[in-house]
Amino acid sequence: MNSSAKTLRPALAVLVLLLYTAILPASAAPPDHWVGTWATSPFALANNDGKYGSEDTTFRQIVHISLGGNSARVVLSNEFGVEPLTISSANIALRTTGSEIDLPTVRPLTFGGRGSVIIPPGALIVSDSASLTLPAFADVAVSIFVPAQKMTELTHHGFANQTSYTAPGNVVGARSLDAPQDITSWFFLKGVDVLASGNSASIVTFGDSITDGWLSTKDTNQRWPDLLARRLQANKKTRDIGVLNEGISGNRILHDVAGPNALSRFDRDVLAQAGVKYLVILESINDIGHAKSPINPGDDVSADDLIAGLTQLALRAHTHGIKVYGATLTPYVGAVYASPAGEELRQAVNKWIRTSSVLDGFIDFDKATQDPAKPDVFSATADGGDHLHPSDPGYKAMADSIDLNLFTK
Repeated sequence: MNSSAKTLRPALAVLVLLLYTAILPASAAPPDHWVGTWATSPFALANNDGKYGSEDTTFRQIVHISLGGNSARVVLSNEFGVEPLTISSANIALRTTGSEIDLPTVRPLTFGGRGSVIIPPGALIVSDSASLTLPAFADVAVSIFVPAQKMTELTHHGFANQTSYTAPGNVVGARSLDAPQDITSWFFLKGVDVLASGNSASIVTFGDSITDGWLSTKDTNQRWPDLLARRLQANKKTRDIGVLNEGISGNRILHDVAGPNALSRFDRDVLAQAGVKYLVILESINDIGHAKSPINPGDDVSADDLIAGLTQLALRAHTHGIKVYGATLTPYVGAVYASPAGEELRQAVNKWIRTSSVLDGFIDFDKATQDPAKPDVFSATADGGDHLHPSDPGYKAMADSIDLNLFTK
């Protein structure tokens, strides 16, 4: 080989390397890290009397978030609608009091850059990012204008335990609504996410009326997931964690009654949530109560059936890298559908929750709320009065019993 060829070879190698580098795609920027700060589990509401959709309506819905952030987005849902749902305009703002919003914080919500959207039946839609600083535990108002349209079934969460508002016409931009109608359900609203640091994550609390906050004081955010969120925020190691309440009052694991059964709603209410890293399951007391009711028993289930259902939920969560904590079922002796056979089932399920290797750990709500002298009933302070749902102090006892180290792993 002559000297000129020897000199050319390194130059050619450098040229080839430069050309190869030039045709490689540019490194993609890391995706935004969205984390759920508030959520609810929707289900169907039959509109048999045509009450909804008969006239143009503004829904101003109030939610109490957990984790703060500097940008927000909203999830709207028509998952249970059978016709397309038109939303003509929407915004998000901080709520001051009642239906009043802080006007300087109002941000219009857009969807692919457009101010209106049509959501197909069975679908949901995520808004574009809105630049708005939301402090932790802020009361947030999401206002949507829904023009008159056919609505055979609506997507809603029936027990909000929170006052929201409707008003005729398009008044989404009004500081306060003139003579609004109070509502205590969330309509078409599924979640609020915040843009958060890479260390942030969310916990889904998945359950029935005890997670939904039945018998807790209205408009005060005394549900156990709310109280857990406060403890997390106060702890340096867990202050970047949001809490999403995916409870449905009356819900069951294996059968539909109030909302779809837990197995069928799991993907949309747990796996589809933004930034979810942990799951707490408190389900099956309604399965037990209905199966073994002394008044009107039905849909009979065994402990093995319930354990199989809980196992499926855990396996599906683990497939997506989510840690799963089982919560023991709280006492229910004295409740209207309690029975000795049902109590036997409750004890069997709780034993499995405390000992199962399928779960990543457990939270002992049973122990936190029971009467030490008679552990199959609520303590006097924890009982909300119906011997099935906790009082505000009972919900606090549940939240206080949770080891926050579960959410640092």
